[in-house]
Amino acid sequence: MSDTPARADDAHTLPLTGERTVPGIAEENYWFRRHEVVYRHFLARCAGRTVLEAGAGEGYGADMIADVANRVIGLDYDESAVAHIRARYPRVDMRQGNLAELPLDAESVEVVVNFQVIEHLWDQAQFLRECHRVLAPGGELLISTPNRITFSPGRDTPLNPFHTRELNAAELTELLDEAGFRVELVTGVHHGPALRALDAKHGGSFIDAQIERALAGEPWPDDLTADVAAVSVDDFSIVPENIDASLDLVAVAVKDPAP
Repeated sequence: MSDTPARADDAHTLPLTGERTVPGIAEENYWFRRHEVVYRHFLARCAGRTVLEAGAGEGYGADMIADVANRVIGLDYDESAVAHIRARYPRVDMRQGNLAELPLDAESVEVVVNFQVIEHLWDQAQFLRECHRVLAPGGELLISTPNRITFSPGRDTPLNPFHTRELNAAELTELLDEAGFRVELVTGVHHGPALRALDAKHGGSFIDAQIERALAGEPWPDDLTADVAAVSVDDFSIVPENIDASLDLVAVAVKDPAP
């Protein structure tokens, strides 16, 4: 996938609602790249495998996985997203369904991908149990979610109206353990040097500068638009250190074979 965003008026672009990130919109590019970096980070774990993306969103991630996987099944509850993915990303075996009752046979996939989705779900524990059910022994759940500590600091309820419950690293680990997984890795997405420089340039928080302009409902300043449009996946790092200061939590959970 190119690091240059497509035109925002691309006929295949889903509308931007705030519930999912969409490629091809300059003002959305920071969030798109922040999600894209996790897909790229985990592509090697999907190579040659049967992969389910549970909550496929716009579909760009499932299509990236299709570059390396043996087969990619996509699942989403939103019928418009399902139709969009079927039309734009034909390599993805796209299905419509509820994440709380995955429409797949037990032990039928080798990898489940769930990026920036679990925070939208009402019954997170049930969803994780379903992931465990459909994974073959030795299979992996690859999951990412906003870190509550930095995404909604000091709040009991999420800032994002589309989120039902946000998690910190300990809470995510506990949910995975209770669903029967062995947590192999918990790491986090952080700003790299270029984004830290943009934090300083834009009053201490590059993220807050974008949110403030979006909420104002006015045209963005040219320098902010240019800075956002120039962000690439290389501007983020994924490291296990300082997990509570990470922007997004990223975990690998394994379904161990029964003893």
